[in-house]
Amino acid sequence: MDIYQVETGRVTPSDNGVRLSTHDATARAYSDAQVDDYGRRGIRLPRRPPLTIRLRARFSHPAGILRGTAGFGLWNYPWARLPVPPRAIWFFYASAPSDMPLALGVPGRGWKAAVIDTGRPQALALLPLAPLAVPLMRSYAGYRVLWPHIQRAVGVVEAPLAISMEDWHSYVITWGEQRSSLAVDGEIVLDEAPSPRGPMCFVAWLDNQYLVVTPQGRFGWGLLDAPGEQWLELEELSVE
Repeated sequence: MDIYQVETGRVTPSDNGVRLSTHDATARAYSDAQVDDYGRRGIRLPRRPPLTIRLRARFSHPAGILRGTAGFGLWNYPWARLPVPPRAIWFFYASAPSDMPLALGVPGRGWKAAVIDTGRPQALALLPLAPLAVPLMRSYAGYRVLWPHIQRAVGVVEAPLAISMEDWHSYVITWGEQRSSLAVDGEIVLDEAPSPRGPMCFVAWLDNQYLVVTPQGRFGWGLLDAPGEQWLELEELSVE
């Protein structure tokens, strides 16, 4: 695994694994602590299905108090090369003011299991209709009618996690060739999701950014103050 540290971000050994932390991060600069296997100098995406990731993790703060975004799983690093449509299967956290309500009925922030593949042929076929669809979805009725079809096209499936982020939990990501699942402490929390296409890479991170992407066409990005120390601790990581 490669280590990536920006500004106040630090990756340090813990008792049985690794701790990703930021220290007094401010909105003046991006801070990130990250481990990944995409090969930063010679960019590569080494992971393909079928594949299973197992690990234990805990956070320093509960949902809503932890500031920024954090998580672990697989994605295609869309910004590392020329921008490409993002795809991922992971456990993902975002704090306010982030707002990414990509699955109907699931909040746009918080701790969740998620799958997405925005580069699927079904998704790309809908792009010419975006100038018409976005204004229509600014009404409640338009959103309820149109968004489920778009959500299926981009392969979005999400499940909010009602667990304490401060406690140790066991997480499993099963990336199949056709269908995928995510589990916490032996319980399936997201099942039979359409598998994002490969290749992808493993990533775990904690930073101080926020993101806004809504079906109604609202977009935003920025940085947050995160006073004190925040961390994500991982142990017993295996990729099979």
